[in-house]
Amino acid sequence: MWTLFLVAAGAASAQSGAGAQRALQKALNTGIKAAAGATGAYVVDLTTGQTLFATGASTPRMPASVEKLYTTATALLRFGSNGTLTTNVAGSGSIDAGGTWHGTLYLKGGGDPTFGSASFDRYAYGTGATMQRLVANLVRQTGLTAVQGRIAGDEAYFDSERGTSATGGQASTYIEGLLSGLAYDRGLANEQGTAFQTRPALFAAQQFASALRAAGVKVPKQTPVVTAVTPTGAQPLTSVHSPRMATLIRLTNAPSDNYLAEMLLKGVGAHFGAGGTTAAGAAVVRSQVLQAFGIRPRILDGSGLSRSDRTSARDMVTTLRAMAANPDFVNSLSVAGETGTLQLGLQGTAAQGRCRGKTGTLHDVANEVGYCTARDGHTLAFAFLMNAVDPTLGHSMEDQMTVALAKYSG
Repeated sequence: MWTLFLVAAGAASAQSGAGAQRALQKALNTGIKAAAGATGAYVVDLTTGQTLFATGASTPRMPASVEKLYTTATALLRFGSNGTLTTNVAGSGSIDAGGTWHGTLYLKGGGDPTFGSASFDRYAYGTGATMQRLVANLVRQTGLTAVQGRIAGDEAYFDSERGTSATGGQASTYIEGLLSGLAYDRGLANEQGTAFQTRPALFAAQQFASALRAAGVKVPKQTPVVTAVTPTGAQPLTSVHSPRMATLIRLTNAPSDNYLAEMLLKGVGAHFGAGGTTAAGAAVVRSQVLQAFGIRPRILDGSGLSRSDRTSARDMVTTLRAMAANPDFVNSLSVAGETGTLQLGLQGTAAQGRCRGKTGTLHDVANEVGYCTARDGHTLAFAFLMNAVDPTLGHSMEDQMTVALAKYSG
């Protein structure tokens, strides 16, 4: 009798699980049909390894901003969670017994997207590497009291292109900042972000001179402020470090920040690739995701603004599966109904607080990928890639599909 009971209970459980999966598939298919367009979807139960849903899962599609997951995963794996980006001050010359520097002071950028004023960083990020901290470090470490010579800004860590292939290499409000190896306040010329500095390295050097004066260092008004490449033999004087990489990728992924993504891409190119260019950074990311995840998406930029980028739902879930045990990566994602780009559509639903993810949007693209803790406690990794759709409708359907994942009990 006991054996028969166990067999019957097992059969009932399997039947219940099959029914739950059929119900999930019906809900997901309903969302896909309502959105229309060209959609790929893939859902895997990471707890059991079972594929719960797949349709068009291997077809490459435009990733839009979910491509940031490839950029940030690469930055995290290459730099490490505690890795930072450094802005340096170096000097050609000497300092006398009274603390006067004779020669040229070089402000050398290291591609830190958070470098700027204390007030801007507080407003934009709640953290960051500030000019004020850099100057305080310089004064404390050198005893600097005055400058007799020049001040130069050096942005040579990156190339001079202000945009990406999606913007023809030109500055664009879509990038939400001005790409430069020495960017100050994202290269913005106003708080609204609608105008850019015309010469970011020169602007940063001018702000350096002003910050020195504000700290009590005597910098004569006639001091030449220029742009120049730091000579190889220049003496390192001080530096300031960005927030740790775990923080930088959180600042990128949760709000879907195009500027941070593109700066990080150039940063991995400069540090691990052929140079500080978008193309070099993209090559590092393609190499990294092939090596770490065994996938071959077409990656041309860091943010997903390029309409020539391509990836599949299966590629995205493969990445999510591989990164699921990395808390810094997982915690960089928006929390459904609570933070980032998933905050509004999922408030008050079963997905709130139970799902994390990343959205991607272009004028005809609506994508959503991430993780959900299902009702049975299992972790589900999912990717919904909707191309050739109305993005408002597409995201609405994807939100309903994400709720279905949170309610799933297999």
